Amino acid sequence: MSAPSLTDHIAPLDAGNHVVFATFLKESAALAMADGSILLLGGDGQRQIAPHPEGAILVATADGERLITGGDDGRIVATRADGSMETLAERKGKWIDAVAAKPDGSFAFSVGREVTANDGRGNEKSLSVPTTARGLAFSPKGYRLAISHYNGATLWFPNIAAAPELLDWKGSHLDVCWSSDARFVVTSMQENSLHGWRLLPDKNHMRMTGYPAKTRSFSWSGDGKWLATSGADAAIVWPFDSKEGPTGKAPRECGIRPARVSRVAFHPKALVLAVGYEDGCILLVRFNDASELLVRAATKDSPVTALSWDKHGKKLIFGCADGAAGLLTLPG
Repeated sequence: MSAPSLTDHIAPLDAGNHVVFATFLKESAALAMADGSILLLGGDGQRQIAPHPEGAILVATADGERLITGGDDGRIVATRADGSMETLAERKGKWIDAVAAKPDGSFAFSVGREVTANDGRGNEKSLSVPTTARGLAFSPKGYRLAISHYNGATLWFPNIAAAPELLDWKGSHLDVCWSSDARFVVTSMQENSLHGWRLLPDKNHMRMTGYPAKTRSFSWSGDGKWLATSGADAAIVWPFDSKEGPTGKAPRECGIRPARVSRVAFHPKALVLAVGYEDGCILLVRFNDASELLVRAATKDSPVTALSWDKHGKKLIFGCADGAAGLLTLPG
């Protein structure tokens, strides 16, 4: 039986290019595209601007006020809801590999092995990690950065002279994230698995395996008790509601379909998960009864590449590889 539909509540958009990232800047939605442009959608309509007019956007993140993009032009650019742009840093002749940001204005980026952190007040520090830094994530508590690379992850306090802390595990680590209580750090791996460390009290390892593909999308539930991931024919959601995390526990599978999950995004206030698939389908899945609502029907050659809720949980913005996009406004 087909899922009930929310498709009538979507305002369709044409981003015009592969959508790299989606977010909300205050009350405005924003889409970052691979061609170096950004589509802004606010109360005064939509407009397209180009923070990277001579290059591509490779990576992007947001802090609620700014959309921060890194390009193959070597520039880090912050764009606000009003369309104003500011170049935060530049590494001429280099590609930006990863970016991260915090709501207090601090940000970080990586170029090869070099990681640079800026506290938002002009204090900039750099660190060289063992191999290319593939992922960056700020701790939700304090000015601390997790950096994923080959054979593990590095934890770094940029404003403290103490040596960085290495979390070791053999293999190629891609993206990285923190739990909302900062007790766990989790990375995705080239080997189609996740690896985690319980930082306190013992840096215990956690292996999360069985994925048929690489995980490239993480999302924590608003209460911090669940971690949803892509990389399978369902959203794989791991329990972190105990001191041991997911150790010895099976994950939940949400939105099982004959297509691989490409993006996941938890609702900020409810246990509802938005799930985007490689065939273009988008579902909302409610945890308490596993009920599903159709947001977007499957569309050939239109993989979902970006998903984001607004802070109120009333709107969901999405973008796809072929430039198709849409803004869902929940009824009621």
